[in-house]
Amino acid sequence: MEIKVLGTGCAKCEQLYETTRAAVEQSGLDPGLVVKVADIDEILAHGVMMTPALVIDGEVKSTGKVPDAAQIAAWVGEAAG
Repeated sequence: MEIKVLGTGCAKCEQLYETTRAAVEQSGLDPGLVVKVADIDEILAHGVMMTPALVIDGEVKSTGKVPDAAQIAAWVGEAAG
């Protein structure tokens, strides 16, 4: 599983990163799966125009906001199968 938090380092980007790590850990997975991506070219390669964004296994799940941990855990659960 590949989980990326896309953002250049703003407060919301950091908040999404921490919330995502917590949701992944609560799901029983390794929070080390969550990767921060600050490279603008990589962010744009995902078609993302607003950050923060959350990408799970190549699929953009959220842009421009910080979803709650329950929603993130649900997405992670779907991806885990």
